[in-house]
Amino acid sequence: MRNHAKKDRLFELAERRRLPVVLFAEGGGGRPGDVDMPIVAGLDCRAFALFARLSGLVPLVGIASGYCFAGNAALLGCCDVVIATEDSSIGMGGPAMIEGGGLGVHEPGEVGPINVQYANGVVDLRAADDAHAVALARRYLSYFTGPSAQHAPATVADQKLLRELIPEQRKRIYQVRSVLATLFDEGSVLELRAGFGPGMLTALARVDSRALGVVANDPTHLGGAIDADGADKAARFIALCDAFDLPVLFLCDTPGFMVGPAAERTATVRHVARMFLGGANLSVPTGTIVLRKGYGLGAQAMAGGGFKAPLFTVAWPTSEFGGMGLEGAVRLGMRRELDAIEDVHERERLFEQLVAAAYERGQGVNMAAYGEIDDVIDPADSRRWIATLFDEHSGEWWRREGKKRPFVEAW
Repeated sequence: MRNHAKKDRLFELAERRRLPVVLFAEGGGGRPGDVDMPIVAGLDCRAFALFARLSGLVPLVGIASGYCFAGNAALLGCCDVVIATEDSSIGMGGPAMIEGGGLGVHEPGEVGPINVQYANGVVDLRAADDAHAVALARRYLSYFTGPSAQHAPATVADQKLLRELIPEQRKRIYQVRSVLATLFDEGSVLELRAGFGPGMLTALARVDSRALGVVANDPTHLGGAIDADGADKAARFIALCDAFDLPVLFLCDTPGFMVGPAAERTATVRHVARMFLGGANLSVPTGTIVLRKGYGLGAQAMAGGGFKAPLFTVAWPTSEFGGMGLEGAVRLGMRRELDAIEDVHERERLFEQLVAAAYERGQGVNMAAYGEIDDVIDPADSRRWIATLFDEHSGEWWRREGKKRPFVEAW
């Protein structure tokens, strides 16, 4: 009862003063045998409503170290970002509750260990220990302190290096994290939920010490195709950025959404729609840079619903575009012509010829010439475009009256 009274008081003060909250969530939940006050079930406690009401108003950081079960886990799940130590175990019920429900006997560490909760997206950031967790919390909160905060002068990598990071051979793989590390202020990239939805990268970063959110496709997973988990991850992240006035930059390299019976069993239609719904209704400035592939609906989702939706949609010289993947478009559009050729080698030669022609037509310079994107730019000039996303109110969420969003989704 006293624990709840103390928490409730602090939550109300945080709401009044617009203060970020860091919740250290270790604990087993409520105490059924509590006799500190007259009680039957204790379901009238105020903590969960008060804490959840802070969502979208102030940044909420949860830290799980050790065991975190039941009510403690419920509060943790309300946080914008969850940091957990390697020895943590997180679950909506601890061993006693699990056993009491007839679901077997389990050790506390077996309920929701870090490897499980990191892979399924519950945990955003893994920490070695308590000290590391606190350091990560401090670093995360630093992105929400606004441009007036004192940051060390930004160190920036040689931007000409960006010209070499995307291979000219269009089928060669590359590491999109190298692009982020070079493009943004040195050491400023903080990737969130890296263990979940690996085809989509979500991160906080800085340009000239000003914070923004970054959503990027990772071509090392499914060629950058957007699956249900990746769409959920992106949609939730851009909502977080919107709630606290951080501009959003999309780095696009996708052949589109994942398709096929296996993908549809994951309810792709509903999940990917979240990217359109979220992107089209953002109030913060957005921009899109197409690094390589910009195909179909997936590419439109990486631009808030369409290439005219962001403040700018530009592309690097390595970019290529189409209503769908070029190989697939040729196979579908020219099926009769290809099937009419009996010689296998001749058919393949014509196919490659047609793909090459489609690639030529779909190059970024042609997209720009037809006005479908704003420009093809020197990669080394990218930061100048990104800088246009910032305005005088970027990141200054505490100056607003009330909330911009009712709450930040947990998922």
